[in-house]
Amino acid sequence: MLTINDFNFENKRAIIRVDFNVPLDGDFNVTDTTRIEAAKPTILKVLEDGGSCVLMSHLGRPKGVSPEFSLNHIVDTVSELIGVQVKFVSNCIGEEAEIAANSLEPGEILLLENLRFHDEEKNGDVTFAEKLSKLGDIYVNDAFGTAHRAHASTTLIAQFFNDKKCFGALLAKEIESIEKVLKDSEKPVTAILGGAKVSSKITVIENILDKVDHLIIGGGMSFTFIKALGGKIGNSICEDDKQELALSILKEAKEKGVEIHLPVDVVAADAFSNDANTQFVDIYSIPDGWEGIDAGTKARAAFHEVVLKSKTILWNGPLGVFELENFAKGTIALGDSIAESTKNGCFSLVGGGDSVAAVKQFGFADKVSYVSTGGGAMLEMLEGKTLPGIEAILS
Repeated sequence: MLTINDFNFENKRAIIRVDFNVPLDGDFNVTDTTRIEAAKPTILKVLEDGGSCVLMSHLGRPKGVSPEFSLNHIVDTVSELIGVQVKFVSNCIGEEAEIAANSLEPGEILLLENLRFHDEEKNGDVTFAEKLSKLGDIYVNDAFGTAHRAHASTTLIAQFFNDKKCFGALLAKEIESIEKVLKDSEKPVTAILGGAKVSSKITVIENILDKVDHLIIGGGMSFTFIKALGGKIGNSICEDDKQELALSILKEAKEKGVEIHLPVDVVAADAFSNDANTQFVDIYSIPDGWEGIDAGTKARAAFHEVVLKSKTILWNGPLGVFELENFAKGTIALGDSIAESTKNGCFSLVGGGDSVAAVKQFGFADKVSYVSTGGGAMLEMLEGKTLPGIEAILS
């Protein structure tokens, strides 16, 4: 696996696929700089070697050229975070882009306009990819969040660089962290899957059952399992058409010696509101008119025990509706347990949009081993799929 550390970029121009698809407020200010900061080590490595960088990214889902999705809005933020005044060009291909790229001096950075202003980017157009390839000497893919898409800038462009292509520091770390869970894990391995739906995690569960010792199932998806097992779940969220599947997962887990842990109790509410009346109830006996919205105290304690004896942890999905303050306690307790286990030497990987949001919101980002930046891409890797953006560098 070639990474930026295998190259010296002196007097070379790196064309780097970054993921600067960042949130903007109404005045086009960047409200979360995580993705820009994540690309910083790769950019600095190229500059410190004495090379220059051409950065390409998408922003949002524009329909053609849309000024509100221009990457020009983020130039000042990128410049400030990297510590170098970033240049900008109002196209990503063509004469204007080529002149701007060719005139870069060592130590300089050029940011191209939004790739998705061209339909050819998402359509995986080879000619478009070839035009992008003219802007650099070495291709670096550092955009894990889009590695599962066979787009021109993430996949097709690589064929024009032969052995002059590699993974950036972020993407290399993502691959390494997921492989540490799936292939090189120290036992016991615990996977924690939460969130609303079983259906969105089926393939993940099927792929990881051979690799884990414990599987904690929490959040909304747990109610499909409880109902399938004969429990009364009141008004709790449930995928009725997935009950048979839930039972088959439990059966397969038992055959493979995987211990499944479902919440034993929940915080039930009489409305989906932060101000609702609440009570702690056995998860198999939720009263009519009430719904389970968070893991209960007994469930938190049971999960804590499992987490503390783990050597490898994968966490994907919250244990409750953490966006509502009164129903965040289960997710926070789990974060505390994982942080303690990590401090004791366990390797912990957190990924998936809601888990990452929770980890950031409650201050756990520095207390776990790794926080993945790509929700969809990480899920596909956990499902055992080969991502086109990764395959393009390896082939």
